[in-house]
Amino acid sequence: MAIITYRQALKDALAEEIERDENVFIMGEEVAQYNGAYKVTEGLWKRFGDKRVVDAPISEAGFIGLGIGASFLGLRPVIEMMFFSFVYVAWDQAVNNASTVRYMSGGKVNCPIVIRGPANGGTNVGATHSHTPENMIANFPGLKVVCPATPADVKGLMKSSIRDNDPVFFMESTLLYGNEGEVPEDEDYLIPLGKADIKREGSDITLIAHGGCVLTALKAAEKLKKDNNVDCEVVDLRSIRPLDKATILKSVKKTNRVLLIEENKPFCGIGAQISHMIQREAFDYLDAPVHRISSVDSPAIYSPPIEKIQVPDARLVMREVRNILQIKA
Repeated sequence: MAIITYRQALKDALAEEIERDENVFIMGEEVAQYNGAYKVTEGLWKRFGDKRVVDAPISEAGFIGLGIGASFLGLRPVIEMMFFSFVYVAWDQAVNNASTVRYMSGGKVNCPIVIRGPANGGTNVGATHSHTPENMIANFPGLKVVCPATPADVKGLMKSSIRDNDPVFFMESTLLYGNEGEVPEDEDYLIPLGKADIKREGSDITLIAHGGCVLTALKAAEKLKKDNNVDCEVVDLRSIRPLDKATILKSVKKTNRVLLIEENKPFCGIGAQISHMIQREAFDYLDAPVHRISSVDSPAIYSPPIEKIQVPDARLVMREVRNILQIKA
């Protein structure tokens, strides 16, 4: 296995799929000559040319709409968003048309498009650039939502997303792009959508997270083991829709306690849905109420020291775990 960054793993996945399938192309603002706002597409324009890596004007409604139309005709666009909050400009195309076309056409028309980019806070870019809309997107039947946490996952999930015949919203984090990890070098390395991963085995409590919060959970789990001899199991959802209910419930039935960790806002968040599912399908296995940690329920705060406490961190996770287990700090 190679040790590469999250950014490089993502770029490798894009390059391999462009080479594998002539119908795959990338489109977005500054993805070509400028190499992408976050350098995810660095070198791809020089390597593959104008028809496979396409610069778009600052008109998300235009290029997302173009990509969706192209996917109806058999192409497989990968649309880069500079920030995921900008997808709202194309809300009608993205969540109204893309999500329903296969159903409304009786299965005759597919929409194999990937819309990808950062969906996270914690980078001091203000309220309009710090959205985590995975809960909103997942509310629409027909749309798939993927939130990878590691370099290996981002590569395997991106390749699977590009090959999928449904629209996939692929939500990354700018805070993860520089993280390194082992990644299989196999060009057919795929991770199926809808399959969660146990990132850490444990017996005392299940921590369920996705995206950057997986790393927060792992950091807290190691510290809790060292300080309190608490053995946390960490479940990485990887994809929100489809959701791997079986892995979640198996872990809950094993540990009997649950803490959900997300950067989503608390109201109608992903954690609320999963909490309901757990209490409905595994209530008799619970030794404590299901607890949730999310971002503070307000627009993202621009001030660096204040935003730092708005997003869940390992300290907050540790405090909540001790509370659930009734351990004095």
